[in-house]
Amino acid sequence: MPSKKTVMKSYLTPEEYEKIIESADRAGLSLSTFAKRVCLGQPVPSLETQKARLELFRINADLGRLGGLFKLCLSDKEGPFQAMYQEIRRILREIEAGQRELRAAVARI
Repeated sequence: MPSKKTVMKSYLTPEEYEKIIESADRAGLSLSTFAKRVCLGQPVPSLETQKARLELFRINADLGRLGGLFKLCLSDKEGPFQAMYQEIRRILREIEAGQRELRAAVARI
């Protein structure tokens, strides 16, 4: 069955074609989708940005797990960590501040 979509042609030098192919690969898009988005002025996602965002989410999750472990230490009323209660609380506040910074960084991306 023939497609009802219209084909658009463009004449490019081999260098221009290679640049466009590389840009589409960096964005993680097919050449057709990349060309459509660029021509229509739609945002073209950067694969590097997506990877960075995922890494920030992983770091945030790690900080959350670490904070959970510290809270577990603090909940043990008679454990060996009670002598370090104030230090653990300080570290926990730093972890929470780090998480807030990460969330802000992810929102900016």
